[in-house]
Amino acid sequence: MTAIGALIGLLISVYLIIKKIHPTYSLIAGAIIGGLLGGLPLTETVKVMTDGVKDITPAIIRILTAGVLSGILVKTGAAATISNAIIHKLGEKHVFFALALATMLLCAVGVFIDVAVITVAPIALSIGKRLGLSPSVLLIAMIGGGKCGNIISPNPNTIIAAENFRADLSSVMFSNIIPALLGLLFTVYVVVRLIPKKFVNIRNEQEASDDQSLPSLASSLVAPVVTILLLALRSLLGITIDPLLALPVGGLCGIICMKQWKNILISMEFGLQKMSTVAILLIGTGTIAGVIKNSTLKDWILQLLSQAHFNEVTIAPISGALMSAATASTTAGATLASASFADTIMAVGISAAWGAAMINSGATVLDHLPHGSFFHATGGVCELSFRERMKLVPYETLIGAVLAAFSTLMCLMNF
Repeated sequence: MTAIGALIGLLISVYLIIKKIHPTYSLIAGAIIGGLLGGLPLTETVKVMTDGVKDITPAIIRILTAGVLSGILVKTGAAATISNAIIHKLGEKHVFFALALATMLLCAVGVFIDVAVITVAPIALSIGKRLGLSPSVLLIAMIGGGKCGNIISPNPNTIIAAENFRADLSSVMFSNIIPALLGLLFTVYVVVRLIPKKFVNIRNEQEASDDQSLPSLASSLVAPVVTILLLALRSLLGITIDPLLALPVGGLCGIICMKQWKNILISMEFGLQKMSTVAILLIGTGTIAGVIKNSTLKDWILQLLSQAHFNEVTIAPISGALMSAATASTTAGATLASASFADTIMAVGISAAWGAAMINSGATVLDHLPHGSFFHATGGVCELSFRERMKLVPYETLIGAVLAAFSTLMCLMNF
C-alpha cells in the first residue's frame, strides 16, 4: 500500500483525537481510512490491522502485569515512602535528577525504556502530589533519562545495530557513554526547566498525619529492587527474565516484606484498572502501526537517504532518526537503518562501533510518535491526556537530537 495513504490515516487519527473522540476509536478509524486510501481492499485492510495488534500484544500483556507492581507500590504506601526519602535526602531541587538518573540506570542494565518508566512512575507521581508538580514535567525527566540509558544498554536496539555492523556490543555501548551523560545533564538542567511545572501545593495536614502509617523505607524498596535485579540478570548473567514475570514477582515480594498481604487484592485491582486504559490504547496503536508497517513509507525514506547528499558521517544518525519516525520504535528504527546503511557508512572509513552507536542514538530522536506504543504507555501511566502527552513530543525530540548530535560529534573527534 502507498505511503500517502498511511500518512493520511495517521493524520486523521490525530485530528479525531484532538476533537475529543476516544483515542482507541480514533486510531482504528485512521487505520481503516489509511488502508483503504493506500490501495488495500477492506478485507486486507482489516488483516493488516489485526496483524499490527498481534505484533503489539506482548507489550499489552506486559503493561497489564505491570499493574501488579504499580498497584502494590501505590496502595501499600511504598511509593509515598520512597518519594518522601528522595525529597528528604536530595531536596526538591534534585528530584528531577533523581528520577532521570533512576530511569537511566534501569535502561542501562537492560530494562526496556517503557518498562523503566512504568517502574519509576508510581514513585514520580507520589513525589508530584507531595510537591504539586505537573505529571508532564515528571514524565519528561523519566523519558530523558530513559533515552540516555537506552543508547548504552544491552537492549535489542543496541544488540541489533552492533550485529548489523559486525561490531563488538560492549564497544558500541561504551561509545555512547559520554553522550548519554551529557544528555542526562541536558534533560535535567535544560529541558525540564522549559516545561511549566504548574506548582500547586496540594499537601494538607491529613496527608501529613498519614505518613505515620506508611511502611518503612527498607521494606518499601524491596519491590523495585527485586524487579530491577530480575531484569538485570540478562546483562549480568545472561539469564532473561521477561518483564511479564519480573514486574509482578517484584511486587509480590514487596507486599510480603511489608506484611500487607491482606491488601494484595485491592492493590492488584487498582493496578489493573490503571493499566487497562493503557492496554486498550495500545490496541488502537497496533492497528495504525500495522498499516504504516505494510506501507511503502520505509521505502520512501530509504530512497530519500540514498539520493540525498548528506555528509557520510551524518547518514548514520539521520537514517536512525527517520526510520524511528516511520516505525515509532527505537528497536525497529535501529534495525532498519543499520541493515540498510551499515556497508555504506563503513565504506567511508567510519568504524563499525561508531556507526552502530550513531544509528542507535539517532533512533531515539523520533521513536516517541503517537503511532507507537511508547507514546501511549508512558502517557497512560502518568495519567496524561492525549493533548498533554502530545505537548511533550518536541521536548523528547530535542533530547534525542542532542544525544544524536553528541554521538556524531564524538565520532568526528575519533574519525
